[in-house]
Amino acid sequence: MTFFWPEALWLLLALPALVAGYAFLLRRRKLLTLRMSNLTTVKESLGPRDRRRHIPPLILLVSIAALVVAIARPAAVVSLPGPDETIILAMDVSASMQATDVEPSRLVAAQHAAKEFVEGIPKNVRIGIVSFAGTAAIVQGPTPDRQEIEGAIDRLRLGPSTNLYGGIALSLAAMFPEDGIELEHFTDSKAGGGAAHQEHPKHSEKGSVEPGSYRSGAIVLLSDGQRTTGGDPLDAAQMAADRGVKVYTVGLGTPNGSIISVHGWNMRVKLDEETLRQVARMTDAQYFNAGSAEDLRTVYQGLSHRMVVEKRETELTGLVALAAALLMALAAGLSMAWFGFMA
Repeated sequence: MTFFWPEALWLLLALPALVAGYAFLLRRRKLLTLRMSNLTTVKESLGPRDRRRHIPPLILLVSIAALVVAIARPAAVVSLPGPDETIILAMDVSASMQATDVEPSRLVAAQHAAKEFVEGIPKNVRIGIVSFAGTAAIVQGPTPDRQEIEGAIDRLRLGPSTNLYGGIALSLAAMFPEDGIELEHFTDSKAGGGAAHQEHPKHSEKGSVEPGSYRSGAIVLLSDGQRTTGGDPLDAAQMAADRGVKVYTVGLGTPNGSIISVHGWNMRVKLDEETLRQVARMTDAQYFNAGSAEDLRTVYQGLSHRMVVEKRETELTGLVALAAALLMALAAGLSMAWFGFMA
């Protein structure tokens, strides 16, 4: 816990003086009782009722301490609902995603985990789906409609090649449809969005900002990381970094990979983690490895919390002041209930 006005904490040194003053008044009161009362009265004053009399002053002392802390304006780093409003799921649908090193296949495992991820996101957050193989397509524009999102995930189909650049760039275009990054050419897609065939981005006229500083959206990119076509994905990562957008990357697959058949040719497809690590690092995000379907579910569950909950330094003055007021009211209430006056 930190304090904006720590100097006010010196007032806590007055608490021992208050305790000493209370003890002095109590002793003086007992001396007067001994002089003016008979033995029976003295015994009664030493009974349970007299011991109970100390409780309201003790509570009042704690409330004063809390009030002093409130004056010092305390602050703490707490977990609060994040301000992210738009999340883009960029999913690799290249031929390598048919590999079975992640059962039942990389694509099927990715679809199942993506649905669980969507279920863990608050309903007010808009989610968009971008798929990418040789070209990138907006399968579903950002929407809070979970049925539409799950339907878009079910519609994902495999395609040739892998264009990581297009996946990241089109995700940015989906996030900033009006004044953000745009791609020069789109063609209609049966998937329900645009397909990016020429990846020559137009940067926003806004100046670059600190990587990871954009708080109203993020991209979650899932891929095996093996680029076979398109521009350098690190160039697209720089575009995201210039907008302050975090690109969380999830590497799906195993180091040894799996052998797949494409047009009669057999080839081994492995996980390329280095590119995905660099994309996440450049955008001040994080890379996650998922070598199995269970790993992927765990990654997405963690991401769902990360996307909507963030740690921020929050001033707690109002909360502490409220606690002080409640304690004061409690002390007064107990005194009135037990003794019929303010003790």
